Amino acid sequence: MYKKITFIFALVSLTIFSQSKSNDAPFKSGEYLKFRMHYGIVNAGYSTLEIYDYIENGQEAYHATGKGWTTGLTKLFFKIVDNYQTRFYKDTAEPYHFRRRVSEGDYIKSTDIYFNQDENTALVENHKHKTKETIEIDHVQDLLSSFYKLRAYNVNELEIGDHISLPLFLDSETLDFEMHYLGDEIINSKFGKVKCHKFIPIVQSGRIFEDDDSLIIWVTADKNKIPITIKAKIAVGSIKAELEEFKGLANPFNIVAEK
Repeated sequence: MYKKITFIFALVSLTIFSQSKSNDAPFKSGEYLKFRMHYGIVNAGYSTLEIYDYIENGQEAYHATGKGWTTGLTKLFFKIVDNYQTRFYKDTAEPYHFRRRVSEGDYIKSTDIYFNQDENTALVENHKHKTKETIEIDHVQDLLSSFYKLRAYNVNELEIGDHISLPLFLDSETLDFEMHYLGDEIINSKFGKVKCHKFIPIVQSGRIFEDDDSLIIWVTADKNKIPITIKAKIAVGSIKAELEEFKGLANPFNIVAEK
């Protein structure tokens, strides 16, 4: 149960698509997003995403952090405190260091992954088991850097039913992550009515979700391309994430109608 809830927190970072140009970038240093998580009718917790400029070996890079935690009654039944961090170069958007610290009741995960994209290797350090393993890769993204890498795609070139794929390195293996485009919708949000692109991520049925279409994501159809709402069915109920707060956006937040 812990792992399923945390995977939803992490999936908030996999939902962004837009055309990225030097004077029309979908994000900038200082961008901050906060999401409220609901488990059924219960307020389950929050997750945040933020990014700042960084310098690595004289190269321009970004340092992004994603956090998730349970609150209230949910925290009493299963406490979750998660911290994901990634650093990636601006010119390639490819990560060179991914840090994962997961605390879910009795389940603890503490890993660091050091990517060498030129040599196609990833060094995985498992601090809990005190192991190190070098694995072959081919220009992969980590769970958090995907949030920013996918923003280089132009959703305007997609037709309903098209999909976008991405090689995602999770734990110690590379997965083919896909997002299927379902068209546009205007949805209600805390901020008013917002035009959104609608997607279904393809996730292996039976592992996390009930069916391949158990997760639906609505992403703003503006130049920012940020998640507004995420709905997921799991074996023991449903989870919903909604944008609660934002600041430092690179572009105006377009609202179709005020609330």
